[in-house]
Amino acid sequence: MQRIPTTQTLPVLGSTATSRACAPDPSKTGLPPQAVLGGANGKGPGVSEVTQPCLSSPSGSGVSGLRERRPLSPRGFRMDLCHPDPGELSSGEAEELQRIKWHRKQLLEDIQKLKDEIADVFAQIDCFETAEESRMAQREKELCIGRKKFNMDPMKGIQYLIEHKLLTPNVQDIAQFLYKGEGLNKTAIGTYLGERDPINLQVLQAFVDCHEFANLNLVQALRQFLWSFRLPGEAQKIDRMMETFASRYCLCNPGVFQSTDTCYVLSFSIIMLNTSLHNPNVRDRPPFERFVSMNRGINDGSDLPEEQLRNLFDSIKSEPFSIPEDDGNDLTHTFFKPDREGWLLKLGGRVKTWKRRWFILTDSCLYYFEFTTDKEPRGIIPLENLSVQKVDDPKKPFCLELCNPSCRGQKIKACKTDGDGKVVEGKHESYRISASSAEERDQWIEAIRASITRVPFYDLVSARKKKIASKQ
Repeated sequence: MQRIPTTQTLPVLGSTATSRACAPDPSKTGLPPQAVLGGANGKGPGVSEVTQPCLSSPSGSGVSGLRERRPLSPRGFRMDLCHPDPGELSSGEAEELQRIKWHRKQLLEDIQKLKDEIADVFAQIDCFETAEESRMAQREKELCIGRKKFNMDPMKGIQYLIEHKLLTPNVQDIAQFLYKGEGLNKTAIGTYLGERDPINLQVLQAFVDCHEFANLNLVQALRQFLWSFRLPGEAQKIDRMMETFASRYCLCNPGVFQSTDTCYVLSFSIIMLNTSLHNPNVRDRPPFERFVSMNRGINDGSDLPEEQLRNLFDSIKSEPFSIPEDDGNDLTHTFFKPDREGWLLKLGGRVKTWKRRWFILTDSCLYYFEFTTDKEPRGIIPLENLSVQKVDDPKKPFCLELCNPSCRGQKIKACKTDGDGKVVEGKHESYRISASSAEERDQWIEAIRASITRVPFYDLVSARKKKIASKQ
């Protein structure tokens, strides 16, 4: 390919007009005109040494059909590249041009393929994220169902969670699930931990081990422990739980007590002290001296330091235990699987009239409603320390009576709603109830007797004190 001197006159786009096609504009170079146009004498190398030459046809007759100029602009010079008409290229140049075009086409196709692949990757990522969100939503839904099942029936709830791979059968995992307690009813947690099945006993131990009692006094440790679940009412269950607690506390705080029996007895003394100091139904508030006398000789025959007992006493006196209460949803759980339910007649307390009520027996309490569809009971009778027996009544047959045999003449601890919907203390020294038949009356008596519980703490403490005394 020949080089055309920069000063050659070329036709532009077929026009008869001529121009110095590749000559730079002297006014824009900052150089003398003669340097731009042809050296010191207007001749010589000048522009030809610094400008980009134009392409011409092989015949050297010049380039026709000038199509494009592209400024390259080094150091302020305008350098124009002239593209020839493809029809004037040699066969070798035409082949080279076709090869370049083919290569360009391949590059564009490769670029498009890369774009398509990138789009596919992003689409797959979007699908994965959508699927993951859907999976997490499904998991959360199943977890919510599992929690509800646990609150209704702890054993079935744990089984459901394991079957749906939301929980492993490992006792440590189950214990952590109960310890975190997210969405779990604390009464249900206590029910599960209180069972005697081997797996439940192992979970109880692992659950207590989740608690860290190091450097806490006994009251502080009890606050933490008793807030994590609700103690059941059965003495044997309480005994197992408090025994496990005492062992854990002594392990975390070696040297504080002579034995776990000491920790066990003192823990119950503190719980009973909390009730005596803060229960509005207890009029006799025990002084510190009585608390000390209750705990004489429990430290393997010796007394605990009075200063230690004083600190525990003052802590409970200033701040009662925060015992977890059942939430509103737990009322459904309470009445979901009652021990017994049915229509009975109840004799009024002040106004001695018989009224038909729907009774539900569950969790050592007798609830009565005006209608079966009522959400809230009209009255609640805790059966703690009560007794039930058959009685004869001149006006109604098939009667039974609830009373407190150790406190006759005193009102039974119970509550009811008055006409304004306010909860008030019950007025009964005893409750007289009439069934529709002798058989129904006897079935109710049997069910109530099975449900009645006594406060177990005194019996448990007495038994443990005897154990300590036998060591001496």
